[in-house]
Amino acid sequence: MSDISPMAVGSGLKMRAGLWGECLAEFLGTFVLIAFGCGSVAMAVAGLPGSGRTEGPTTFFLGTGDWMLIAWGWAFAVVFGVYVAGGVSGAHINPAVTLAFAVRRHFSWGKVLPYWISQLLGAFAGAALVLLVYHDAIRAFEAASKPAGHNLASFSIFATFPAPYFNGGVAGPLIDQIVGTAFLLILVAAVIDLRNTGVMSNLGPLVIGLAVGAIGLSFGANAGYAINPARDLGPRLLAWVGGWGQLAMPGNGGWFSNYFWIPIVGPLIGGVLGIVVYDLFVGDVLYARLRLAERGEGEAAARPEPEADRSGAPHTDAATTPEREADRSGGRHAETGV
Repeated sequence: MSDISPMAVGSGLKMRAGLWGECLAEFLGTFVLIAFGCGSVAMAVAGLPGSGRTEGPTTFFLGTGDWMLIAWGWAFAVVFGVYVAGGVSGAHINPAVTLAFAVRRHFSWGKVLPYWISQLLGAFAGAALVLLVYHDAIRAFEAASKPAGHNLASFSIFATFPAPYFNGGVAGPLIDQIVGTAFLLILVAAVIDLRNTGVMSNLGPLVIGLAVGAIGLSFGANAGYAINPARDLGPRLLAWVGGWGQLAMPGNGGWFSNYFWIPIVGPLIGGVLGIVVYDLFVGDVLYARLRLAERGEGEAAARPEPEADRSGAPHTDAATTPEREADRSGGRHAETGV
């Protein structure tokens, strides 16, 4: 598709070939992630009830199976976010991935902060789009709620909070975010590792999306499975600007307080932990096997040829036997080594 003329020209086009272009891709990829991800939550919380497709204007999550809508929504959001940005920036679309790759995948530390800023801005913009599209549905949902007005349910469209059974504690939600993000990086590292069982036909983004869906189905209820600092902080800031107040920042609710930092710190720790675990248990094994194979090939190539091969004279060692002569004349091999 090289015949498509560029939108930018001159120095602007040259800038897009480097870090600036990667930041643009990270912005758009994260924008897509949040638009579809938070959009699926808005559909479940406000869109379906407000459009008459549930039992009432505030009725949602009648059964545990309803969680599938959100889990699959985020899975697809990841798939298409990665497809959008993957060819330019690698589609980290997650500060935890960027940090983990800087620690263990030789990603430039000089790019970490620009990637983080791009991801955060993309997440904020994606959340702003969801608010724009679902503004009327959210307003109708909140008007029908008791008491009316901004509430935790409508806030959940944008950012996460811990389950009541943690009783306001920090350890439980923090461990949840560390574990969830560690699994994410283990699975991402496995998918993109060509030494492992590589994903063919450009299906890597689909498999990574399925990984996020699996995390949501297995761990999502604990704390909303942010597993991505930008995914939570960007929409949280948008909700704060949009009027959700202390629910958003600093993250105060009926059974939790000052929660905003947990979906930031937990994923950053978990991402590094996950990629280190993968490398220790799998990556190092694959590396060792590859090096052994290369060493064996190198030794075979460096092994000197027999004198007969260099001089053209017949072999004078034990390999020169009537059986060997028979083999050269069309008979069967009489030895296991050739």
